[in-house]
Amino acid sequence: MKIGGFLKFSILDYPGKLSCVVFCQGCSLRCVYCHNPEFLPYEKDNCVDFQGFLSFLQSHSGSLDAVVFSGGEPLLQDDLFQVIELVKGFGFLVGIHTSGIVTEMFERIVSLVDWIGFDVKTVFSKYDTITKMSNSGMIAKKSLELLLNSGTSYEIRTTYDSRFISNDDIFEIAKILQKLGVKEWVIQKCIIRETGEELTLLDKEVVDGLSEFTAIKLRGL
Repeated sequence: MKIGGFLKFSILDYPGKLSCVVFCQGCSLRCVYCHNPEFLPYEKDNCVDFQGFLSFLQSHSGSLDAVVFSGGEPLLQDDLFQVIELVKGFGFLVGIHTSGIVTEMFERIVSLVDWIGFDVKTVFSKYDTITKMSNSGMIAKKSLELLLNSGTSYEIRTTYDSRFISNDDIFEIAKILQKLGVKEWVIQKCIIRETGEELTLLDKEVVDGLSEFTAIKLRGL
């Protein structure tokens, strides 16, 4: 596994648990608001020592509850399944932050992990406006359907970038999620990394309207 870095302790990345967050290298998407661009390249010479990471986990087995694989896109790691099995063998819960962009790997790990934070970028038919990757929306939709049929705990979230996502898009996403059976949807604030500008989240009137389709939780207020 190619690890660009890891956050030793986090209370934000796995619901209700103290977790270690692993930032995997490499991503096939180039999202317009990417918060971790330093982990997009797959650079073998810029990796955290994997054995050192495992040693850290073993030395904190009594204080950490969970390990969360993030990125980049962890599904691109060829040995993700094996590493998850190894970490679970240490006694940790395992979570993953993903866009679901590698369906074959997602199908392998979706029932192995304990919790998944799944990014829905926008309306599936408009995905390439955010991701800059053709057909990414249909791939993500297939993975989302796998998740919802898996029984694994999850969070569905969307970063609201008002430069690329309209109110009509937001309502369309809400209708899609309702049809798929999603009961709660997290909409999170977008921060432009280059400038630090925080884009405005949705108006209360819009949020109230969305609640007709699914429960809405705003993050980043």
